[in-house]
Parts: sequence; structure tokens; C-alpha cells
Amino acid sequence: MKVTVAVLSKEGKSVIEPVLDVLKSVDVGQPLNFGLMTSKKGNFDKNLALLSKQSTDTAVAAGFATTQSKTAAGYDFLPLGDASVLFEGQIYAPIPKAGYLTQIGQSAKQGEASLQTLLGEAEGDYAFWMLKEGTIMAGRDVMGIQPLYFGENRDIVAYATSRAALWKLGIEEPKSFAPGTLGFADKTGFSFRPIKIPSYVEPKQITLEEAAQTLQTLLVESVRRRVADLEKEVAVAFSGGLDSSLLAYLAAKEGKRVSLLHVSLENQPETEEAIDAAQALDLPMQIELFKDTDVEAALPSVVTLIEEPDPIKAAIGVSFYWVAEQAVQSKFKVVLAGQGADELFGGYQRYVNQACKDGTESTRKTMYQDVVSMHENNLERDRKLMGFYDVELRCPFASYAIAEFALGLPLECKLEPNEDTLRKLVLRRAAQNLGLPAIIADKPKKAVQYSTGINDAVKRIAKNSEKPVDQYITELFLRSKNRCI
Repeated sequence: MKVTVAVLSKEGKSVIEPVLDVLKSVDVGQPLNFGLMTSKKGNFDKNLALLSKQSTDTAVAAGFATTQSKTAAGYDFLPLGDASVLFEGQIYAPIPKAGYLTQIGQSAKQGEASLQTLLGEAEGDYAFWMLKEGTIMAGRDVMGIQPLYFGENRDIVAYATSRAALWKLGIEEPKSFAPGTLGFADKTGFSFRPIKIPSYVEPKQITLEEAAQTLQTLLVESVRRRVADLEKEVAVAFSGGLDSSLLAYLAAKEGKRVSLLHVSLENQPETEEAIDAAQALDLPMQIELFKDTDVEAALPSVVTLIEEPDPIKAAIGVSFYWVAEQAVQSKFKVVLAGQGADELFGGYQRYVNQACKDGTESTRKTMYQDVVSMHENNLERDRKLMGFYDVELRCPFASYAIAEFALGLPLECKLEPNEDTLRKLVLRRAAQNLGLPAIIADKPKKAVQYSTGINDAVKRIAKNSEKPVDQYITELFLRSKNRCI
């Protein structure tokens, strides 16, 4: 579990106390490590009271609280003379994180230029903040895997990695920070400079086989980068479907010991299908099956962590919450998941329905919008759920290179405008070419909340409480939000 916050006063008042208040509110029943940074220095300690005594009043400050060590949590602090930089997260390529951070420079001007270069080049899951008197510059990885929010009220402007931190500061409606963007906060509010974001482009002329050949190379490289720093083992959130099976298959090809983590309600057909897929892959699988009472017990925590009163997100979130618990019990620090594949390659039935009704161009535009907003719709949710247990979620499909390639494909490489199409055609062909067993490569797609039975369980739980699902989830959310404020 970790929370990062950066605050600037609009009136030049000290923000040390507001930052400390946020850090004090992090209570997960475990010892915490803290950091408190200004534009001049950074202090780190397990004792928050001692840390507060070491601080001096300043109108701009940042802080973090984490159940991990500073290094394990991915934090780096760089003093620049007239400014300082706090970096959180991982960089996979083309240069290791240390290589980018050593190029930051010795001044705010050099730092801004270097961080812009980092954002434009570095593939990873990260956020950063540069503190200078009167300003905070922030950035977020180009696919938005690392959560980051921003907001303001009459007194302050602030960034944080959770909405709850901003609620604690009196910011009622935090907004999700745009991926691949630099944000500049000062006493007047926020301004933004897009650096690297996926573009909507006309489809290239390419055959399905040509597209599959290119996609194979991109997928192999994306998985390689995301497991390269792992000594031996990696876990995969496993449904038995195409996406998770392909990631497991490729990770094993990289020489890692892969364990498949499968969660579902009891008596769901998906579990038997997952067993068949695991056997076809010849990989070990851990299965955890749950009851409605387990869903009911998990929902308050899930809704608290996803920080939204969304029933569909809550239902999907329950499965990731259970996978995170399973990973912790088995001492896995990193879990791979297939997030992003459906948006990029046409995995949802609604794309087929739209193509049949409104045509190719309309469907491609919808898929583009889904890709550029999947950080809000999926990635933030799952990253926060995993992060609560100090499990790092890595999503090889959510790579800028793969997104850029996929967005340039013609629709017929992804699906056919008829009800019987399998969907994700190019991904299936790539999987076949790579050697994935046909029992998996040809398996139809099912949404996780339905295939696990959790969506129906949430409906039953709400019905037993004599409430509509929306009201049931909203009440859970409001209770959790009120505890944050």
C-alpha cells in the first residue's frame, strides 16, 4: 500500500500540515515508511512525528506513505538545487530507470527538459513530481497505468495517487490526470502540455497475416521487458482465455517460472475451462473458489479501493482483489494481467454490434476512445486493488508501441461485422503463429464479471438487502468516502 501527494498553497502559506494530515490518515494496520519533500530537500523516516520536526514551513511540498521500503515501493528523490524531483514507479525500456534519472540535471530548467524527454521515451508504469517554489510539475506514464489525480479548492492545488488523499485535503471532485502529459500547477490552477498520447489514424493497408507477424514481435518484446527484472518467478491473473494464456505462454518462453492464479465463484464453467487451458500450457495453477458471502465480505474493501460507486467496476474489482490476496499468500510480488487487449483488438461484443449497425469508421472511433480512456475505465482500478497488497500489476498489452500499432489496423483485422465473429482476430492469429494451443487461441471471449459469476452474485446480494444494485454500491462508496474525509 502506498499513497503519494503533492500540494501547493495559492496564498503562499505552509502546506506541511496538510501533507502530514494525508500521511497520518493512511492506516492499514502495518508499519509505514514516510517521505516528506520540499523544493530544497527530502527527509525519510518510519516515525512521522520525527519527520514533521525535521520539516520547515514551505508553500510547496510532497509526501508519501508506504508499507514497503522506499526502494521497493519504486520511489526516487533527486535534489536539483533550485528544485527537487520525486519519481514513483518502474521503467522497462529503452533505458533503465537509473539511466533516465541520472540525466535529470542540476536545475529546474534542466529537470523539466529531462522529464519531458523521459515521458516521451520511457516505457513504464510511473508518475513524477518536480517541486519548485511556486510550482509543481507532474507527469504520468503514457498509458496511465500508474494512478494519478489532481484537483484544487480555494486554498490549494494538489496531485495525488488516490482520490481519497485529495478528499482529505478538501478537494471534492478530483480528476484523473491525462496519461503522457505534463501538468503545471501554480496559484492560478493547472495547465497541461500533452507529450505523447495515442492518435486516431486512418487504417493502414495490411493483411491479417502481416499484422499478426508484427504483433507477435511487439508482444514478445513487451512481455520480455516486463519480466526481465524478475529473478525467477512471475504470476499471471488467469481466466483460461486468450489474453492471460498468451501472457503466461510468453513469460514461460522467457525462462520464468510461471504460476497461474485463478479465482471464481464455485460451480462456474470457467474454472473447468481454465483447468483445461492450464493443462494445455503445462503450467501450474492455483485455484481459489468463493461463495456469495465472500463477495459480500469483499465488496466494502473493493469499493473503498476503487474509489467509485460503479457496480460493474466493483464486480470486476472483486476478482482482482482476490487475485491480489492469492498472490500475497504465495509471496508473488508481480502479477501479469491481460488488461487492454479487449480495447485494442476488439474483444467486446458491443464492437461487433456497433459495426453491424453503424459501420467500420464509427466502430474504430469508439475503440480509439476506449483505448485513450482505459486508464480511467480499467487500469487505475486494478492497479489500486493490487497495490493495496503491495503486489505490482504489470500489463504487457498496455504498451504504447502495441497501442499505436493496434489503432492503425483496419477493423477487419480485429473482427468481422457479423454476430458469429470470434473477435480479436489478429491476436488469435498471432497466438496461433507463436504456438499457443488451439483450445485456447480459438476460445470465445467472456467478460470477467460474468464468466466468474461475480456480477450475478452482486445482484443477489443487493436484492437480499432489498436495494437496487446501484444504490447498494453507492451506499458502500459513501460510507468509505465519509471515513476518508
